[in-house]
Amino acid sequence: MLIDCGLAPAELERRLGQLGVEPASLQGILITHEHDDHAGHAFAFAAAHGITLFMTYGTRAALEETGKSNRSAHVRVIRGGSEFAVDGLSVRPFTVPHDAREPVQFVVGDGDHRLGVLTDIGIATRYVEASLTGCDALVLECNHDLEMLEEGDYPWPLKQRIASRLGHLHNEAAAELLAALDTSRLQHIVAAHLSQQNNTPDKARAALAKTLNCAPDWIGIADQHDGFAWRGL
Repeated sequence: MLIDCGLAPAELERRLGQLGVEPASLQGILITHEHDDHAGHAFAFAAAHGITLFMTYGTRAALEETGKSNRSAHVRVIRGGSEFAVDGLSVRPFTVPHDAREPVQFVVGDGDHRLGVLTDIGIATRYVEASLTGCDALVLECNHDLEMLEEGDYPWPLKQRIASRLGHLHNEAAAELLAALDTSRLQHIVAAHLSQQNNTPDKARAALAKTLNCAPDWIGIADQHDGFAWRGL
């Protein structure tokens, strides 16, 4: 399964190739929301390789309105909170506060292990906490450091959007969310969606490591160019 598809098809194919994955082997693409960095090339890639897209009605409508849809791609509409199965995996979308039409994030499991993915969210809610608690692995947004954002060069309206309740999680907010979860089964955590201008891997690692009482180098980082290697559960 692939979660989101913001990269151009050629670049995505290259990155999949580095991981030994053929596009035709994908059983589906889960789309969190309509923003370009998450869904900008989803329809083109899915149509080219005959892959089913899974997205909410609101996300599909938003992509159609912006001309990003493609009638030759197969779309299955999903709903937040309604679990479904794909090739032996259970997929549970859960709704999140973000400035998109009907955004969701995902927990994916095989009956023995659960992976939680949270990449775009303004604030953590009790529902989000309940969705992610007890996972064996987490990909968790650590978008920005508040001080770096406040002192950086971004225009004021963009700073307000990022830091809003419908924006993105800063490092300390991600750490607070992590502290609210049952992490007794946690084998892997990867900090993701780091801003290149308003965050550093060291700051993200330090915030999460403090909560988990672990060494900072145990915290993985999803690099914007290289991603991260396979993790086994």
